[in-house]
Amino acid sequence: MTEAKKTTAKKPAAKKATATKTVKAVKTVKTTTKAAAKSAPKAVAVDVKLTGATYATGKRKDSVARVYLLPGKGNITVNGVAMNAYFRRPVLQMIIAQPFGVTKRETEYDIVAFVSGGGLSGQAGAVKHGISKALEKREPELRAALKAAGFLTRDSRVVERKHYGVRKARRSTQFSKR
Repeated sequence: MTEAKKTTAKKPAAKKATATKTVKAVKTVKTTTKAAAKSAPKAVAVDVKLTGATYATGKRKDSVARVYLLPGKGNITVNGVAMNAYFRRPVLQMIIAQPFGVTKRETEYDIVAFVSGGGLSGQAGAVKHGISKALEKREPELRAALKAAGFLTRDSRVVERKHYGVRKARRSTQFSKR
């Protein structure tokens, strides 16, 4: 009988050990969620800066640009990077600056843009379209100049889909005589 009592005494001790292990696991989960919660307000802080901004969406090909227009000195930021670093080709930089050149507002506004999809050329066109729409929202009297330059019209040309039985959208297979 004494042996049976010894074995039953050992079992509750083992259960206590597993209970403490699960508590430790729960504590580690809580600390990781706290770390994730600490990093979340940083993203919210960026949005707080943009609350007084004029917002517009620009599109071209497969690219979509969310553009925020703020009073400033003419700084343009694309996806958190300066425009000159994101769009390195001078032609793309010129495309983005066109709405400001037409309206003569080069140094009056700062731009914060978030672009996704497509390539660099489509993204530059999307940012230009977004800037034009935001300028028109901010100052409605600029609509005539922007409309005359064609900046408010969304360029609806997109890549045609590939069709069945052909190599590309319209490219046929190469003919072989033999």
